[in-house]
Amino acid sequence: MKAMSNDKPQGVCASELASIVDEENAICLWENLELGQQKRIQQAIASGKLPSCIVYPRSQEQLAAVIATAHTNNWRVLPCGSGSKLNWGGLAKGVDVVVSTERINQLIEHAVGDLTVTVEAGMKFSDLQALLAKSRQFLALDPTAPESATIGGIVATGDTGSLRQRYGSVRDQLLGITFVRADGEIAKAGGRVVKNVAGYDLMKLLTGSYGTLGFISQLTFRLYPLSEASGTVVLTGSAEAVSQAADILRGSALTPVQADLLSTKLVSSLGLGQGLGLIARFQSISESVKEQSNRVLQVGQKLGLDGTIFADTDEANLWQRLQEQIHTTATESVITCKIGVLPTAAIEILTQVEWGLIHISSGLGLLQLESKNQVFQIRDRTQAHRGFLTILSAPIAVKQQIDVWGYTGNALPLMRRIKEQFDSKNILSPGRFVGEI
Repeated sequence: MKAMSNDKPQGVCASELASIVDEENAICLWENLELGQQKRIQQAIASGKLPSCIVYPRSQEQLAAVIATAHTNNWRVLPCGSGSKLNWGGLAKGVDVVVSTERINQLIEHAVGDLTVTVEAGMKFSDLQALLAKSRQFLALDPTAPESATIGGIVATGDTGSLRQRYGSVRDQLLGITFVRADGEIAKAGGRVVKNVAGYDLMKLLTGSYGTLGFISQLTFRLYPLSEASGTVVLTGSAEAVSQAADILRGSALTPVQADLLSTKLVSSLGLGQGLGLIARFQSISESVKEQSNRVLQVGQKLGLDGTIFADTDEANLWQRLQEQIHTTATESVITCKIGVLPTAAIEILTQVEWGLIHISSGLGLLQLESKNQVFQIRDRTQAHRGFLTILSAPIAVKQQIDVWGYTGNALPLMRRIKEQFDSKNILSPGRFVGEI
């Protein structure tokens, strides 16, 4: 069996790791990978040197044994789930082995009465939601690529979308976590109940750490009941009027589960009208949804904005198209960025870009930019408003020339000490995080 890269010992994949996961769960020939897998891995690493092997453990114990073997041999590991977000963050350096949790994907426990669920990290988000829907429950996240994204990958990248308006971030949904340390030992934090305050909050530390501190294997989440009814209001028009509408909505007693500001080109591409847009979704009992939707519509009318209410299939299609538009790039040269600004500065940012979405309350959002110069320009503007701009996906050449994270705070020494404590040999996702951690 030939290894993927001639620079690595032939036995790295074929013998030691394959003996742990069985040969059918280890791919040691680059040409045996699907083209999509090849591309995702190439977009995630710093050079053309390929990893020696990609392995698919089928249990938490196999995963621990793989990581322990890598630790003993000082092999650098690139963790992933399905690979849908493998091209996010910094470029990993000197990767020897790619380890995927895609086949560690079982339901551990669904406590329907307690509104909690425990799953293995490789379970697909869409599969989990379908399972929970049978009990009229759901996990309150709306990540990128929901059909292919794994639960572990969503947590590792801290990926959620518009639902944070009502339900908060990934961290807010987590109750417990199990992960494999860099030395192969299995560790746990939190628990399987909502009221759990014991111990240090490792869940928040591991969320959004891009696999640099540990390899997530199991997760426990709080759940919510599905609502009786849903409705969405879209207001479009001038930047000033949309900004006023957002201010009114933020200061009102209305309770949207999703509420975003949309750039002009995004509004146009969705066929929603002209100008900037505000989209707000309400989910509750039918009477409440109708009342709140009409109140937003009235606010828009007083400000001279065009307004439309979407319901049923039209509403579902609208949110699906919005997800696709903001995450699908027309060309490979597009630079997708995550930003955070003061909510009151969101309109100013959106008037400077063609493709963008920003949550009205958190000020977090996604932008699609066309060039390095535009990245520098928008990053300067966000930082002027006490915010940030981080590159998620971009051509490798761009990531090699620009600081992907753009971090300007004073916590980098602390981050390095934490990395040293969790992964002293620097074998997990080397180079993907802030400061090339």
